[in-house]
Amino acid sequence: MKNTFLFLLFLHLTILQCTAQDNSLKTQITDYLADKDALVGVAIYDFESGETVLINEKEHYPMQSVYKFHLALSVLNQVDEQRLSLEDDILMTSDDLRPHTWSPIRDKYPEGNVTLSLAEVIDYTVALSDNNGCDKLFELVGGPAITHQFIKGLGVEEISIKTTEHEMHQDWETQFTNWTTPTGMLELLKKFYHQEILLEDTHNFLWETMLGSQTGKNKLKAKLPANTKVAHKTGMSARNEEGLIAADNDAGIIELPNGNHVAVVVFVTDSKVGYENDAEIISEIGKMTWDYFLEN
Repeated sequence: MKNTFLFLLFLHLTILQCTAQDNSLKTQITDYLADKDALVGVAIYDFESGETVLINEKEHYPMQSVYKFHLALSVLNQVDEQRLSLEDDILMTSDDLRPHTWSPIRDKYPEGNVTLSLAEVIDYTVALSDNNGCDKLFELVGGPAITHQFIKGLGVEEISIKTTEHEMHQDWETQFTNWTTPTGMLELLKKFYHQEILLEDTHNFLWETMLGSQTGKNKLKAKLPANTKVAHKTGMSARNEEGLIAADNDAGIIELPNGNHVAVVVFVTDSKVGYENDAEIISEIGKMTWDYFLEN
């Protein structure tokens, strides 16, 4: 009788364990991605419990504009070191405002030769993803190699920053020199969240800038309740002649109603499903993450 009871207890616990595994966030996302015609990398971290979800996490994904977050960290580090100031005047000449690229600065000041504060240029670059602002910031810090070295110096190994936005626009292959892995991006977000990179004022400035991001409203935030706080950075490539999308990304930190925070990285590459479907993949993973951590 005792052996029978122990066997039944073991069987019950095994079933409960399997059920928990089947209902895990990783299982939900993996099942959801099974029929998607794209490679999707995911890295999720709950800052409260430490629970981590990783899917296709070691592949190299082209970052596109996600790397403007890395650049902003590099610029603000120089502010912390008093080599730059957020009040510095930055002259955007007509040559700086290149045509045929995404640039809200150029749209607002088509003639160029306008002076903006460094804080304004960072806001345009991060919150509005301005490509001309991005390249001006690279110029200020000394080029992509300086940002690359700075991020590496933080202990984030799975990262490569080699070229400017202008250089990426020259050919299809160049974008792949600016890559990271989902785990590399997650590690950087964790360090940022824990305020291990910047001083308090510059950290808060970048946090608020990312909360005010105007890009990717159809991505991580799309299926979350209105006014949910998401500090994030998006990135997206063009399509090649075969209709392939190299990068459609969103990465950031979501604040839950209970005040807890979850970092979510979703990188989509080699996509044949189109921009709307890429965004749907990202938004659905955002919603799954929201639901899971509210219920667990």
